[in-house]
Amino acid sequence: MNTTDMKLTIGHLYPELLNLYGDRGNVVCMVKRCLWRGIRAKAVEYHIGDRIDFSKLDIVLLGGGSDREQRIVCRELKKVQKEFKRYVEDDGVVIAVCGGYQLLGKYYRTREGVIEGLGLLDIYTEQGDGRLIGNIVLDSGLSDVPVVGFENHGGRTYLCGHKPFGRVLYGSGNDGVSGYEGVIYRNVTGTYLHGPLLPKNAQVCDHLIERALERRYGPIELKELDDRMELAANEYICRRFAGKKIAAGC
Repeated sequence: MNTTDMKLTIGHLYPELLNLYGDRGNVVCMVKRCLWRGIRAKAVEYHIGDRIDFSKLDIVLLGGGSDREQRIVCRELKKVQKEFKRYVEDDGVVIAVCGGYQLLGKYYRTREGVIEGLGLLDIYTEQGDGRLIGNIVLDSGLSDVPVVGFENHGGRTYLCGHKPFGRVLYGSGNDGVSGYEGVIYRNVTGTYLHGPLLPKNAQVCDHLIERALERRYGPIELKELDDRMELAANEYICRRFAGKKIAAGC
């Protein structure tokens, strides 16, 4: 099937509440990398009070937000929790960042109380002492080159057997102890990496696009793009923060 006959719809959930550190840039990146290949892509924003029809979506983005904003979003998404769960189990593509990542789980326990999650994944988060802040570099199966980003979170997320997004080469990750970051479940990717994530990590972006297209159209092979600038920026960050480990073959 010719890519010019393909189209994708990206649902950006509650951008007025979940958009820390430029998470909106992830949507821009996905749309642009589709359009550069001749794939028709559009982003649809959903705001508080809007009805979300997951059957019309190919990719869902949940960005990061404060604890207060997470509570608001979770109350709203509880109305469509069953539909969201059905979308996930039907291999719908989801990219969830920081607060959005925490909302996928059972709960986030803070000193002010418990924020009930959506229970889409068997994970949970506990508030720790201090915040885990700074640049982060990962070794991930979703990319041939290390994944880079920026983390700033007070929660410690525990995966309960789920597969992590990557192994930490530099930074803190899910809890600052396990050595792992994020989560992968079916076509769901949860992560603490802001920045935004996808413009810095073109292969991760293409992975999400490819999975969404395969779900709709069957097996495909994406046209390669000229990513020399993206790769150069990625390499600079990797060598600056995790140079010795990368040089050792990580």
